[in-house]
Amino acid sequence: MRSKLFFLLLISHCVFSQSNFEKAEKLYDQGKYSLARPIFENIYKENPSQIKAIEYLGDISVQLKEWDKALGYYQKLKNIKPNEANYYYKYGGVLGLKSKEGGKWVAIRLIGDMKESFEKALVLNPKHIEARWAMIEYYLQVPALFGGSEKKAQRYADELMKLSPVDGYLSKAHIDEYFERYKSAEKHYIKAIELGGSKNTYERLASLYKVKLHNSDKAKKILEQYQEKNKS
Repeated sequence: MRSKLFFLLLISHCVFSQSNFEKAEKLYDQGKYSLARPIFENIYKENPSQIKAIEYLGDISVQLKEWDKALGYYQKLKNIKPNEANYYYKYGGVLGLKSKEGGKWVAIRLIGDMKESFEKALVLNPKHIEARWAMIEYYLQVPALFGGSEKKAQRYADELMKLSPVDGYLSKAHIDEYFERYKSAEKHYIKAIELGGSKNTYERLASLYKVKLHNSDKAKKILEQYQEKNKS
């Protein structure tokens, strides 16, 4: 009888924990990060190896721009699952955000670990799309003195082209845009639209027209084309 009661209590606890997790997850999806956080924290306290709760806590810290907290959570994830590429990618991403906000000297201190994290993600998962995007941004933003290079950025764009042609064209357009080669960027964005046709591809071309070429009418027309194409 006692063992049966224990089993029922255990099942009840698991259901309650699952219910709390789903509630926190829903709050997170709604952008209510401050409300989701204490629920995930309680789940984490009850089970310090609950990977998904730790990841959500890291993601919430990123959304709230609490870089050191986010790094702490992602470091825990790397310790628990050292072969999971995405945790290295997220860790490197936070280092990038922290360096961007912290200024020149903070960036100099962090860029080595940032690059190492993205490269580790690619070693663990050679098909990791986001880590390649991160490396492209890294080589565009880092000064040449510290290894910045368009040639190296283009190399990762070429790799993206093989893994995902849409991402390949978008990344090449991004590089062109960075160096103010707007005509070439436009051609690559149009190619991405032809291949993928996602909202993201249209929005990137519209942004080029509006922000860089100061042509709001053309930007509006591109977005209208997307809406017309995707009428239900």
